[in-house]
Amino acid sequence: MAGSDYRPVYHPAGHDNELRVAVQDLRTGRWVSMARMLERTEGWGLWTQRTQVLAAVAAGSDVVQAWRAEEPHSAPAAVMHTRVTVERAVRAHRSGHPRTRELWQEAWTACRDTAAIRPADPVPWVCLLALAPLDEDRRMDEHRLAPPGPMLPAGPWGILAEADERDPHNREAYHRMLQFVYAGTPGPLTEAANFAHWAAGSAPPGSAAHVLPLYVRVERYRRERGQEKALDLHWVAEEAIRDAGHALDRWFLSADPRRVSPLDLNHLAHALWGAHRFEEAARVFDAIGPYWTPLPWAYRTRAPADQALAEEVFLQARSRSLAGRD
Repeated sequence: MAGSDYRPVYHPAGHDNELRVAVQDLRTGRWVSMARMLERTEGWGLWTQRTQVLAAVAAGSDVVQAWRAEEPHSAPAAVMHTRVTVERAVRAHRSGHPRTRELWQEAWTACRDTAAIRPADPVPWVCLLALAPLDEDRRMDEHRLAPPGPMLPAGPWGILAEADERDPHNREAYHRMLQFVYAGTPGPLTEAANFAHWAAGSAPPGSAAHVLPLYVRVERYRRERGQEKALDLHWVAEEAIRDAGHALDRWFLSADPRRVSPLDLNHLAHALWGAHRFEEAARVFDAIGPYWTPLPWAYRTRAPADQALAEEVFLQARSRSLAGRD
């Protein structure tokens, strides 16, 4: 794949072949592959990741509803129902849909119901974190709890703790919490950066929490796009290089590339390339294989919505990095 004929493919399942098959069936209205795969899924991290990907695909159809009708006592079907209702509420909020409050209430109830019947499952709590940014005025008490450390904002810390208790440092839980912090900070991202470094500081080797600071740096870059003269320096600043190296050493070298998020791999490759650590970036591009993601590469283009431009940047970065180890 090092030659000029290499062409990346975007697929939310990444290297997870079983998930890729289930997604394909889901897109054609079939749920059996999804159901059987979830029954065989071991480990809360993989369970969370797979249900998240499936929900994003299923939210626009009634496939999960059909599954529940056929297997009304299936616990995985109940989890997927919760996932889909949450995904629909989040999308409605994002688009300003008039039914947002109704969908939000339905999703919140589904989360609580599923948490009751699946007490060991972190997904209902992860889903509650996904809904937290919909409470824009922070009216709910559970979204205004005092933080566990200094320099952190008030927020749904109790919900994060529930997810953490079931699956310590659950990747999606911490990303959902980061989204909540973003929603409350339209300006400088100091609180988001503090949260990301706090999470990474307590995470064990191999945890995706070590990649969180790279996401904050990309978000800061996205918000500051108008300051053109600062863009190139953004990635070679001492802190940026340190964050990239930390994610490489504490996450990538201890993680199984077949089980990690393609987004995390792409963010790390992007950070190392931006920091001119080309030889190390090449190792991450090897792990990415054919499964790229448009983000964060799209933010390096003049038109972030144009996937072709993002792919061009990805290919340039990959080529430069692979050449850097020759």
